[in-house]
Amino acid sequence: MRASTAEHVQLRDDLIRVVTSRLLDPLSVLLQSDSAVESIRRQMRGDAEMWAAQLLGPDDTCARQLAVRLVAALYPGDTPFDPPEEWWQTPLGRAVARRVGHPGAAQVSYAVAGAMLGITRQGVHDLVKRSKLRRHPDGGVTTASVRTRLVELRRTAPTQDPGGTHGRPTRGERSDRGLGTRSPGRP
Repeated sequence: MRASTAEHVQLRDDLIRVVTSRLLDPLSVLLQSDSAVESIRRQMRGDAEMWAAQLLGPDDTCARQLAVRLVAALYPGDTPFDPPEEWWQTPLGRAVARRVGHPGAAQVSYAVAGAMLGITRQGVHDLVKRSKLRRHPDGGVTTASVRTRLVELRRTAPTQDPGGTHGRPTRGERSDRGLGTRSPGRP
């Protein structure tokens, strides 16, 4: 599925916000000069446009490499990358989850898998039971199966929403996208 313009704009704006707050603003403070980083800010805005296109584009290898570079540059540390669950619902978090899975872990807890998928822990349990996600031998689920699920969902997502349901099942319809536990007749 091709990314929508809205998705591209959201990701670009999120990249600009995160790069500015995590890299450029601290550099400006360190150098005690906004003008010293102004040319980098201008270049970064153009780069963010390109990064969004690459993260959402058809070249999986390019997108994966870029996602790893962005995470490494924006979230450096001596410990593995372990963002809060809310991060996975940001435009950058969603793109990283879809392209890399969790860049710092082979397995994630049901709660983190749920955050990456945008569903509850119970929804993750249901997907594991239905073999839509793979349980990891050490607990939780494999990040590879979460990433595979995200890619499958993106591939099968409708390009339009003629019914106005925004991907949610209609009354009486079972959804295989999220929890898959919606009872017939319940909204």
